Amino acid sequence: MDIIMIIGITASVLTAASLLPQLFKLIKEKKAEDVSTGMLAVLFAGIVLWICYGFLKQDPIIILANLTSLIINVITLVLTVKYKRKDG
Repeated sequence: MDIIMIIGITASVLTAASLLPQLFKLIKEKKAEDVSTGMLAVLFAGIVLWICYGFLKQDPIIILANLTSLIINVITLVLTVKYKRKDG
């Protein structure tokens, strides 16, 4: 494994994990008034485009990392909408 692959995998893991603290906070507090649905929507669009790019480049690291990010993003978005309705 070369340094380029190590950097790519590390970047992918960190990017995929970036929403985990927000997701854990949502699950714990069951409140979403401070979560931006606009940010989540823009992030969702970016992740989908990264997945498309990964398929076009045939790069499994990009595809897998962004599929993981997409799953976390969707769960975060669903809980945000659920808890914002409950708050309001």
